[in-house]
Amino acid sequence: MSEKKNNHWGQNMDKADFIFTNAIVLTMDKDFHQYYPGAVAIKGNSILLAGPEAEVRQQVEADQTIDCGGKILMPGLINAHTHVPMTLLRGLADDLRLDVWLMGYMMPVEREFVSPDFVHLGTLLGCAEMIRSGVTTFADMYYFEEHVARATAEAGMRALCSQTVMKFPTPDAHSYEESLAEARDFILRWKGHPLIVPSVAPHAPYTCTPDILRATAALAVEFDVPLHTHISETALEVENMRAEHGMPVVPYVKKQNLLEAKVLAAHCVHIDEGEIRTLLHAGAGVAHNPSSNLKLGSGVAPVKNMIDLGLNVGIGTDGPASNNDLDMFEEVRLAAFLAKGFNNDPTALPARTVLNMATRLGAEALHIGSITGSLEPGKRADLILVNIATIHNTPHFQRDPNNTYAQLVYAAKATDVTDVMVDGRLLMRDRQLLTLHEADLMAQAKDYARRIDTFLIEREHSVLSKLVAIGGAMEEESFEVQVKVRVDDPEAIIQALDNPEIEIIRTRHYHQYDTYFSFEDGSQGRVRYRDDEFIDDKGQVTNVRSRLTLLGPARERKFPKEILLSRSRYYAPATHGLRFYREYFKPTSEIEIEKDRRRYLIKYKGIEFFINVDYLRHPASGNFMEIKSRTWSRQDAEQKSEMVAELISVLGASPKEAVAQDYIETITPVAGA
Repeated sequence: MSEKKNNHWGQNMDKADFIFTNAIVLTMDKDFHQYYPGAVAIKGNSILLAGPEAEVRQQVEADQTIDCGGKILMPGLINAHTHVPMTLLRGLADDLRLDVWLMGYMMPVEREFVSPDFVHLGTLLGCAEMIRSGVTTFADMYYFEEHVARATAEAGMRALCSQTVMKFPTPDAHSYEESLAEARDFILRWKGHPLIVPSVAPHAPYTCTPDILRATAALAVEFDVPLHTHISETALEVENMRAEHGMPVVPYVKKQNLLEAKVLAAHCVHIDEGEIRTLLHAGAGVAHNPSSNLKLGSGVAPVKNMIDLGLNVGIGTDGPASNNDLDMFEEVRLAAFLAKGFNNDPTALPARTVLNMATRLGAEALHIGSITGSLEPGKRADLILVNIATIHNTPHFQRDPNNTYAQLVYAAKATDVTDVMVDGRLLMRDRQLLTLHEADLMAQAKDYARRIDTFLIEREHSVLSKLVAIGGAMEEESFEVQVKVRVDDPEAIIQALDNPEIEIIRTRHYHQYDTYFSFEDGSQGRVRYRDDEFIDDKGQVTNVRSRLTLLGPARERKFPKEILLSRSRYYAPATHGLRFYREYFKPTSEIEIEKDRRRYLIKYKGIEFFINVDYLRHPASGNFMEIKSRTWSRQDAEQKSEMVAELISVLGASPKEAVAQDYIETITPVAGA
């Protein structure tokens, strides 16, 4: 129950902790109420009253009165999508294609450096930057999200913290099962926290399997928490989805039950009106990231259409490695300009609308609109003061209430924010941070930059970087279960495939010419240049395909029966001849293998396997049967290994003839040119 005290007219007065007075109050509520001179009263972590100053003073008495001196008092800005620990990677590699930037620099550095300490420091650094620019809430997606949450709470900010789940191994998990388990534990530990809303983040449809999408959606529904993901960021992503699944991205994720959760969809650059309506009917929110989308050449999202149709759209900076800052004032201004230019319409996304996207509508997109985003009684006290008595804000016209919104969007800057409060606690007063020590954070960040520079200089000739730079490089499934068995009669193996327990899905016949490049640093792996000649039933070559594959360390683990579990590999189309790649990669040695391969894609007990019946022509090494299966799951790999051992016997081969080495490991290399 509120404490009451009588004023000098004998009326009951509420007791507050703070009263902000003498302000231009922008409530950003649904009716866009403004008050000048206005006041806002704060009790505990919530707003007690907002309105004309005289009325608020008449009803409320406070322990502390803050004279705003005519500044704008408004809800704190909401950064609807970011990867905040990547402050430590700001400026690492710019002006590159997305695949080169991501696979050639970001992912190798993250695998080497991202740790709980890295994440904690990067988050604190990002929080300092965001507080200074008037951000009170952000939506994050990264690794070690527990440590993002801890650092955010330490800084006093509010955040939707989303634990990333991908089909690839990540800095905090060897397999997606580990990521899912960590997401569940994280949600259990943090649900109900006053500042942190825990969440799960299947990174994107192209980095997750259907099973991952369904499992993360079920997890979000189970705990009634948001689900944060990337949707339709690039045209290539959409084209690939149509080619592989015959549908656009939004219908695809709906088919995987993703829209049963409270979705926050980042980017949505390449979606049509039907997809917008699908997101709207599902109650999803969208995070528009104008700077990142422009810098990475991803395109321009149809934000005006989204807003016109009633979709909740917030504004995000994306990660500071792809923006390269967390300045929401800059982002809001760009969002307004971009919509006007893209639609050839100066009335598209007027200032009031775009500021609403950065406050109340952004909170709705994050599914936390009931607690923040506007200055209304009962909502959390998340607010900022903006000084408009500066040269770039002068003069200030008051005849039209929309002028104040326009001044904030088109003229004001992040440096105009003087005070920030989150959850009733002051985090910045008169431009002085109260919860963070910037000098210490900057010194630690400088040390990380030095270490990362050293790492990149040492791997300047990284084989992976060179492969990615060629273009079109992709990562295959993370785990490959394989076994090779020497066979005397390959025809007997082929006849054994005629088995009621085995379903043959398709067959192919190749002549394969492989050249393996090895390097002095064995940890770089090997590059394989392969020419495949497709052979028809008459023995004629019908097609030729060339491609490059970067194979990691040969073996992660050996199962019984000489079955190997190898790590992920990268591949790219080969558009040049062998001589070019020899000079480009500069290997220290080479191995050449020529083989005749008959490949069968089969199902055995409902599981797909590749059966390769190989005759090694050069060097002449005889006949082999090879059984392979790929997966993104370590657990699935282990289960498949047991079935592979079973298949050896079913196909009439002897487990005693299993070979624990790959073909190239049995051949003497030739010194490179």
